[in-house]
Amino acid sequence: MSQNAKDRLQAIARRAMLERGFEPDLPPQARQELQRLPAPALTGLRDLRHLPWSSIDNEDSRDLDQLEVLDEPRNGCRVLLVAIADVDLLVQRQSALDDHARTNTTSVYTPAEVFPMLPEALSTDRTSLNYGDDRAAMVIELEADANGRIATSTAYRALVHNRARLSYPDVGAWLDGAGPAPRALSAVPGLDRQIREQDELAQQLRDRSHEDGALDLDRVDAQFTVRQDEVEDIAETGHTRARNLIEHFMVAANGATARYLSDRGSPSIRRVVRTPKRWDRIVEVAARYGTTLPAAPDVLALQQFLQVRRVAAPADFSELSLTIIKLLGSGEYAARAAGADPEPHFALATQAYTHATAPNRRFPDLITQRLLKAALAGQPTPYTLDELTALAEHCTRQEDAANKVERLVRKAAAALWIGQRIGDVFDAVVTGAGPKGTWVRLASPPIEGKLERGFEGLDVGDRVRVRLIDTDPDRGFIDFARS
Repeated sequence: MSQNAKDRLQAIARRAMLERGFEPDLPPQARQELQRLPAPALTGLRDLRHLPWSSIDNEDSRDLDQLEVLDEPRNGCRVLLVAIADVDLLVQRQSALDDHARTNTTSVYTPAEVFPMLPEALSTDRTSLNYGDDRAAMVIELEADANGRIATSTAYRALVHNRARLSYPDVGAWLDGAGPAPRALSAVPGLDRQIREQDELAQQLRDRSHEDGALDLDRVDAQFTVRQDEVEDIAETGHTRARNLIEHFMVAANGATARYLSDRGSPSIRRVVRTPKRWDRIVEVAARYGTTLPAAPDVLALQQFLQVRRVAAPADFSELSLTIIKLLGSGEYAARAAGADPEPHFALATQAYTHATAPNRRFPDLITQRLLKAALAGQPTPYTLDELTALAEHCTRQEDAANKVERLVRKAAAALWIGQRIGDVFDAVVTGAGPKGTWVRLASPPIEGKLERGFEGLDVGDRVRVRLIDTDPDRGFIDFARS
């Protein structure tokens, strides 16, 4: 193992950021502006600090974008409130800080270093919904009926207070009966009941979305432990019940935001996943399991197939999920004029979806926040449709570039970790096949590399045995041959 692995990975990450048009450091003008930012005015906001707000996020997350709470039932419905950090309050449009955020458009997370879209003095402090602090927020309020259908929704500005900072692993284990109540949960009277009721609502939201055709997929990622001298460990991370709770709430809030803007005649930036171009391959994959999917893309039929496979072979479902995710293709941002026909999000089976719930780390969410504020105040939209179109295209490009940076550094870390196992044989699944090459992902640990020999006739979803033949950490190369 090479010495100073962390320094080496940081150098790789920074080089990759610069090569792909990112600003890895805050420009001087933005730093000066940050030092001069005044304390925001917290007047004229609906005061909701009395509610038992809490955050559930990764254990190491410091940029807390949202809080959740269930308010008193109304009209026979449960009332879900999602508070979203009011980042626009301090990051004004066309400011130096905004220019930097618009250049990068996203935070970039690598095993060696995190490159935040906004400086940490904002994203992890002044614009973060931190435990124990009063914060301004945009609140999306949703009423869900007894079956988990969203009956009504609205939006407004409010003052909130985070009473418990919780983590996915701890809350997930507790909900599953596999661990004790987290200490932060126990410290707030009645919060345990509140979170259980949130979990019940989230499961209802999940069931209704699956009935509509939203895809039920498992995602397994690699989490690296990097010490100064070495990449110490690679662990698999998957979805917990707590993570699913938050994801279903965010999907509901993002959909409600899109509808709110549409109802008020505002243009918007939508998040779309178009009809998959490789539907024919999805049909072939389903046929292996004895399922016949329609010749034309059909999200409801695909979801029903996935539900059957999850029950029939839960141990293999993450591999099938990975195959379907690769074949669906990536999402993108698209500007939508007021009153225009919506573009679908195929994987979520919805016609109205935006990104609004993470303005500390995604620029489209900050744009949406500004559009939402203008609609709330009855003011003209802060962006023209042409500006939104250009921004949507730029954000899509930068998201793709950020994914490439993150993937490169993960591969570099993986190459450092696995480099001593040249000649070892692994089970793998094909995750990419095309003119540029064929890629595989190991069953365990979840490391991806290029299949340099024996790739003929393989396609996405095929299982294969591979032998590690070479690694090059500086280039992020991990090379295999078919065994």
